[in-house]
Amino acid sequence: MTRSTQPLLAAMTHWFAGDPRRVHHFLKVWAFARTIGQSEGLDGDALFLLESAAITHDIGIRPAEAEYGSSSGALQEKLGPAAARELLSGLNYTGAEIERICWLIGHHHTYGLDGGADYQILIEADFLVNAYEDGMGPAAVASVREKVFRTRLGRQMLDDLYPSGQ
Repeated sequence: MTRSTQPLLAAMTHWFAGDPRRVHHFLKVWAFARTIGQSEGLDGDALFLLESAAITHDIGIRPAEAEYGSSSGALQEKLGPAAARELLSGLNYTGAEIERICWLIGHHHTYGLDGGADYQILIEADFLVNAYEDGMGPAAVASVREKVFRTRLGRQMLDDLYPSGQ
């Protein structure tokens, strides 16, 4: 039986209440991650964890802004896992599932790790969205493509969205 991410989607929309930009961001990352994960042949459990991590990957933004006045990637990685652990524990996630999702949240801005297929797909999905939202230039996109992107569909989507690194 395939588990639904619907309760988590609703919880994260509530978490970012009043901040539609953040909700739109995680929804886009979730869609890219799900699509790439399916293309890479992830099984149902792995896909569920990937989708859950994609939905919650930026959960550390609120505590980072409240505590430090910044939403830097390093602060998201530092503060996100504790916030996610609290949220996920109320949504019927197992301890092992929570730990994997928290590890992914705690590394989603750290490129170059051998963190598994779910990690690779999450960073690619997040970059596909961040490149657009942050207005990255062609040189930056091309550099990240070569240094970070490994999945066939992730590379194809990046090339389709940013032809010649545009």
